[in-house]
Amino acid sequence: MTHAQLAEKLFLEGHNCSQAVALAFAQDAQVPASFVGAASLPLGGGLGRLRLTCGAVSGGAMALGLLFPRAGKDEMYALVQEFARRFLEKYNALDCRALLQGAGVAVNEGPVSEPRTPEFYKRRPCAKIIACAAQLVEELCREKGRL
Repeated sequence: MTHAQLAEKLFLEGHNCSQAVALAFAQDAQVPASFVGAASLPLGGGLGRLRLTCGAVSGGAMALGLLFPRAGKDEMYALVQEFARRFLEKYNALDCRALLQGAGVAVNEGPVSEPRTPEFYKRRPCAKIIACAAQLVEELCREKGRL
């Protein structure tokens, strides 16, 4: 199973967008899934459902940090910026609000998440976006000899 497939599976099992991407790389980073899940939980829904930076993007940045623990600040910023550039090339936005609105989904910022029903998954672009974010992280890691 690819990291993209695993991330999408994790989302469909109920993890939020940030958790799904970050958890897809927890084993590779040799970091306990419980820690990664807890640390990435607040980043879902565009930072606590504020609809700011997409959780898949935040989870991808977190995964890069976990996978390159010895990277210096400048090297990490370059990795994250390249990840963001590639994501932007694909989706033309980094923020949850724009991504949802672009898919015709009404944006709710309340702290209570929507029930995960088949209809929820059908109308949202999130699973596809999550898979893409994980794929981009994997590509960057392979290019850097990490995976």
